[in-house]
Amino acid sequence: MIEVDEDGKQHDRPTHEVLDPFRGVDLQAMEHSLRRPRTAFNAMLSWFVGGLTLLALVPLFSVLFMLFSRGIQRLSLALFTQTPPAPLEQGGGFGNAIVGTLFMVGLAMLVTVPMGVLSAVFLSQAPPEDRLAQAARFAAKVLTGFPSILAGVFAYGAVVLVTGRFSAVAGALGLSILMLPTIMLTAEDALRMVPAKMREAAVGMGATSTQTAWMVLLPTAVPGIATGVMLAVARAAGETAPLLFTALFSRYWVVSNGEVDLMQPTASLAVLIYNFAGQPYDNQLELAWSAALVLVMLVLVVNLLGQRISASRVD
Repeated sequence: MIEVDEDGKQHDRPTHEVLDPFRGVDLQAMEHSLRRPRTAFNAMLSWFVGGLTLLALVPLFSVLFMLFSRGIQRLSLALFTQTPPAPLEQGGGFGNAIVGTLFMVGLAMLVTVPMGVLSAVFLSQAPPEDRLAQAARFAAKVLTGFPSILAGVFAYGAVVLVTGRFSAVAGALGLSILMLPTIMLTAEDALRMVPAKMREAAVGMGATSTQTAWMVLLPTAVPGIATGVMLAVARAAGETAPLLFTALFSRYWVVSNGEVDLMQPTASLAVLIYNFAGQPYDNQLELAWSAALVLVMLVLVVNLLGQRISASRVD
């Protein structure tokens, strides 16, 4: 539209004008005023959740404080080299319990690590509609919540009743039932996290499924698999119920005169703590506190090692 002004000059006038509703308004101030209630509410909820977290940690830290304060009193080198004392005997240690725990957890690892990793390879390579893979995965998830005492009952019926004696082998079988699902599911997740491009590259070079799994998937997923193994070991080291039905307890070393006898009752830290915690003798009670401290430190070291391996995988 052409418009003539007072001087006789012509100029175009826009047919319509776009009005800015926020002209002259301080948008930053408006945004700040609108966000202020949400920010305050978010801060309030953050403080509330943080307070609940600290409140939930109070029992944990109180137990740890009591454990360190009472367990460190008897902590010495003699505890790791001597055997448990008799009821009225003074001194002693729990070196045989540490060795027995390591032997039983080590035997359980020899069974569960190969079985769990191979099962994880099968689950990761199986198609989603595979019935066998679905059943195996479901069974592994159910076993993660399997009561530990039932694992001990199974090992008792499978080994103790058959051989007629309590033994470290029976204890290792009970622990392996608890370790297997953790290793299996963690290893499957680690294998599934391997980039698909690596599998496709291996197949494109003519590698078979077995060669791809053995030379590409497993080496790449080793940190994740090791993390699962560490978590399973940490759980098995602190179990008591399965060992009460299988390995029982002993005041002797599992290694005697250079020979290892795994078909005899074997001491463990968890069972030693269970037995000595109910004794009316001060010496046994002090040993129970020290053994609990050592067991917690062992589990802590294993968990930290698993976290370190997991962090290296992320890096």
